[in-house]
Order: sequence, then structure tokens, then C-alpha cells
Amino acid sequence: MLKKIIQLLFLLIGGTVGILFLPYAYELISFDTNPWVNNPYVSALIGAFIFYLLSLLFVDSLVNFMKWMEEKLLHAPTLDLLSGTLGLILGLVVAFLIGFALSSIDIPLVNTAAPIVFSVVLGYLGFQVGFQKREEIATVLTPSKLNTLKKAEEPEQEPEVRVSYKLLDTSVIIDGRIADISAAGFLEGIFVVPQFVLSELQHIADSSDTLKRTRGRRGLDVLKRLQSEREGEILITEENFDEVAEVDLKLMRAAKKMGGQVVTNDFNLNKVCELHHVSVLNINDLANAVKPVVIPGEEMHVVVIKDGKEQNQGVAYLDDGTMIVIEGGKEFIGKAITVTVTSVLQTSAGRMIFAKPQGNK
Repeated sequence: MLKKIIQLLFLLIGGTVGILFLPYAYELISFDTNPWVNNPYVSALIGAFIFYLLSLLFVDSLVNFMKWMEEKLLHAPTLDLLSGTLGLILGLVVAFLIGFALSSIDIPLVNTAAPIVFSVVLGYLGFQVGFQKREEIATVLTPSKLNTLKKAEEPEQEPEVRVSYKLLDTSVIIDGRIADISAAGFLEGIFVVPQFVLSELQHIADSSDTLKRTRGRRGLDVLKRLQSEREGEILITEENFDEVAEVDLKLMRAAKKMGGQVVTNDFNLNKVCELHHVSVLNINDLANAVKPVVIPGEEMHVVVIKDGKEQNQGVAYLDDGTMIVIEGGKEFIGKAITVTVTSVLQTSAGRMIFAKPQGNK
């Protein structure tokens, strides 16, 4: 309906423009000798036809602009509309007075086009000045009533609460430590499990391999535990990216779209997320962070379990699983000895301690 109204207005404006300006155009091209062109009805039809063609090009843009303007006006405070409208009226009044003064000048383009130009320019300036000076206008006119109206219309500013999304990958669900970390309260926000991660987990749980099947079922048990402990804070989203085949890339796409963080213990996924500028929380990093600090020169009492990769090396483990590589420890396999820490290597993949038997140089 709005589209047809705009096209009708184009026809009316075109007919008016044709009657007013086409005769001058005929004179410029020496075409005013033909009796048909001097007929105002013919000029109106020509102008209407030209503007109808223009309406076919611009009507959609005008409709979109009017809908956008309508939405802005509906959401604008009443005080802003009143002050802007008052400025618009004053601008149009000034434009009318100027146009009335110019009407006495016997120059066709001045006394016809100038009032239109002044109306548009001064009307716009009046609206902008009224809109920008709304506070002063409210104070000058009726300070008590208008200020009260404005305060009543302005919604109370509530503190913005930003939802934090944590997207769980398959490895961290199977690992199981995420449930204990959640129960301890170290992760806030909403845990998100995309459907493609859940499908991969179910596929692992249905595997013919006994180890994989056990790991997959443990992952499903972990999810069930999280749902019961974090009621309302577990979101299973159907978001999928069919053009991407790999689950890790889909997870990164989802994290970017939701503005969330990927929770994983996969070292490679951790690095890929960093390359794609996706925030990632690595469970192994957290585990390493809470391990007791070991510094070079510290003494430890360990049991050498096996030989190392290099010649004459022995390997021991702490209670948390940290590997200790002992130089010259091969001869102590199966024995409990005291070692001195020489260096510590710590990465997202884990921590490794290098030591030597006490008394060895």
C-alpha cells in the first residue's frame, strides 16, 4: 500500500513539475512553436511519465527509508519529538516569510524554486536545532512538567549482565575433570554443548572398540552430572556449520559466533584456537597452575619406575602424574631415592621435571 502511495505522489509531483518547468525547457531547445507542447495537459503527462520511471528506480529505497524513519520515531522519546517538531515549524515559518518576500521578484526560477529550497533547508535546520536544544527548550517552557515527562519515559538503566558461554569439546567431556572443576565453582556462565559434539560423543560411545566405548559412556555420564548440578546452565545448541567437516573447526566457528570460550584439554586445538584468535580455557593449564611449585635446587623423595629415552636416564612420577626425568637414574630403578631438581619444563601439554640423584655432580 505504501509503495502505491509513493508512486502516486511521484505522478502528482511529476505532473506539477511538467506544468511549471517544461515550458522553459521548450524555449531553451526552441521547441515551443508546436501547439501540442504548449498544452499544460501534455506537459503534465510528460512530467508524470518521467517521474513514474524515476519512481520505479527509487520507490523501494524510499519505502525502506520511511519504515526505518517510522521505527526511529516510534522509539524516540516524546520530549525529543516535541522539541524537534517545534524547531521544524519555526524553520518552515521562516522559509514561508522568505518565500513570500521573494514572490515579488519577477524572476521565474527565483520565485518558484527558491521557496522550495528554503523550506527544505530551514525545515531541516529547525528540526536539528530543536532536537539538539531539547534540554534548554524544556527548561525555558515548562521545566517541571517536561522534565517530569522525560524522566517518566526514560527506562531505568539496569546494569548490563553479559552472559558468559563456555563451549565444551569432546576431549574435555570425556576427560571428566570438568565436572569436578564445575562443582568447585571455578567456572561460571553457561556450558554449551553443540549438537555436533554430542553426536561425536555418541559415536564414540557406540564404538566397537572397548576402550573407546568406555570413554564415550563416561563422557555421557559427565554430561548428565553437569546437567543435574548446573540446572539451567547447560545449553545444547543445534547450531551447525555444514560447510565445515571437522568438529574442532565447527567448535571454533560456534565460539566466534556466540562470543564464548572453548574449554578443552586438547593441546593442538588450544594452538589452533590461538591462531584464530578464539579465547580458550585449557584444563591442563589449570591443572598445571594448581600443582605444587617446584624450583631448581629443591630436593624430592621419589621411586624410580623405569628407564628413560636417553641413555642412563630413569623416570619417576609424582602423585599428580608429573613425570620426573632423572639423569643417571637407570641404576636406581625400583628404588626410592632422593633427587635434586635441576630444571622444570611446563607447557599446555603438561609439566616435566628434570633432576639428578642427590650427591651426583
